[in-house]
Parts: sequence; structure tokens; C-alpha cells
Amino acid sequence: MNKIIYLMEPILLYLLIINLITLFVWGYDKKMARKNGNRISEIRLLWLIFLGGLFGGIIGMLIFRHKISKRPFLLKFFVVGILQLIILRFILRILWN
Repeated sequence: MNKIIYLMEPILLYLLIINLITLFVWGYDKKMARKNGNRISEIRLLWLIFLGGLFGGIIGMLIFRHKISKRPFLLKFFVVGILQLIILRFILRILWN
């Protein structure tokens, strides 16, 4: 049990940081969209989701109302998010055993 707690702490810290970064990037991209500035590419946004920023992306969509009307992006977001959750589940299963 102590091994699991010891291994979970860095994972939870990583997930917190990547989700905060994702939320910040979502807000920045929305700000740039309003100003017609340099945008963050959709592929980079999706990479952030894949790397663990799923909840930051969801919160960013809701807070900034950003990318919520883009159906092709939402489909990609959903697929990448599900893939990320499957990978996280796999990692946790390895750590649990």
C-alpha cells in the first residue's frame, strides 16, 4: 500500500500541473482568437489533452467558451480524451499490481 501512495504522488502532481497548463493555454488561445493574434494550433491543444490535460481542457472549454461550437474539434477532443483515460487506467493498473 505504501508503494502505491509513493508512486501516486508524482502522478497526481504531474496531472495537476498539466491540467493547469492546459487551462492556461485554452485561455490564452481564446484571448488570441479575440485579438486575431497568433493562435495555438488544434494539434497542440489535442497533445495537451493526450498528455493528461483532459480536465483542464474541459474546464477551459466551459470557462472560456472556447472550441465548444467546433464539432470536428470536439470529436477529436473526445477521442483523444478517451484514449488518454485508457492509458491512465493502464498505468494505474500496472502500479496497483
